Amino acid sequence: MPAKKKVDAPIDEPDPHTIPVPTEESDSEDEIKITFQVVANIVKMSTMEVEGVYSVKDGADGIWETFGGRKSEKGVEVIENEASEYMIKIHVELLFGVKLAETAKIIQQHVRDQVQTMTGKNVSKVDVFIDGVREVTKTEEPKDTWNPPHTD
Repeated sequence: MPAKKKVDAPIDEPDPHTIPVPTEESDSEDEIKITFQVVANIVKMSTMEVEGVYSVKDGADGIWETFGGRKSEKGVEVIENEASEYMIKIHVELLFGVKLAETAKIIQQHVRDQVQTMTGKNVSKVDVFIDGVREVTKTEEPKDTWNPPHTD
């Protein structure tokens, strides 16, 4: 497969390397919508990148329905507030022996950074619920690890 050629945008067009965020004030007929499922996937993958996370798991009640959004991925709830900012809830199990509060804060910051970078929208809140701790045996690997697809 031939390598993709980088194409520079004309001066009067937006930079293709930035993510446009649609607004209600936009007079363009074109729209770009990022679904809650996509944001939930970003949240889950970002969470699994943090050292000390065993899994992202189902919430306590298993089903979330909210006004601005809905549960899109197991263990992750994404809603959008009136200011068009994301509010995120994540249910995790952490590895036995890690500093729970410190790991949760790292999850919050990493998720916030990834979602804001990838979607161009602000994240007003990231709540982390630690639903358990697990000790991993030598033959067991953490669940829900995300392996990026091969690029070759």
